[in-house]
Amino acid sequence: MPSDNPRPLVIGPDNGPEAPFPLRLNGKVVKGFGRGSSELGIPTANIPISGLSVGGHEDVESGVYYGWAGLSPSKATHQNPPGTKSKYELMNEQVYDSLTTALSGTDGNGSAGEGMQNKGSVYPMVLSIGYNPYYKNTVRSVEVHIMHGFEVEFYESHMNLIILGFIRPEYDYVSKESLIDDIKTDIDVAGRSLARDAYASFKNDSYLLEFSGRSEVGS
Repeated sequence: MPSDNPRPLVIGPDNGPEAPFPLRLNGKVVKGFGRGSSELGIPTANIPISGLSVGGHEDVESGVYYGWAGLSPSKATHQNPPGTKSKYELMNEQVYDSLTTALSGTDGNGSAGEGMQNKGSVYPMVLSIGYNPYYKNTVRSVEVHIMHGFEVEFYESHMNLIILGFIRPEYDYVSKESLIDDIKTDIDVAGRSLARDAYASFKNDSYLLEFSGRSEVGS
């Protein structure tokens, strides 16, 4: 169960992520349980759990993390480039404005600049790894919530992730409403944490837009 203590609004030291972060993983976006959008109003993109078997970190702790997601070019990334206002309404508006400002300074990786969308796009994300005790899953899953509004789905796109911090362990909940409230807090915490310069700079990491030859998970 979640603690009754107030949750921190920012995760990670201001001067940048500490070991074992950053963690890098990748995989093709596949269909998940379908509950994020339909039941929670918080859509997620799933990648196979085998995507965690990279960089010597096979035993990643279950819980909620934050970082950046690079998506391979698709109709979704062309219609909804990063650094632009979208229909996204799950984050505190002030926090979202800070993130939008951070993205607008991109030097090419994921920017909305001319020709850059052909390389893919980079977005802020919250990542859940685990069994989701509220739904009593028997299979561990990797669910990524991209903190941006999209008009179309992007199944079969490739996603590269850089994880920069651990927000909290996974919990069971007494109600769906309390689960939703905690996820929305996760999103705000991730937004505040990523808007800092030492974390925003990772959006320019070349790994996020390296899609050539990555037909296999973790390649």
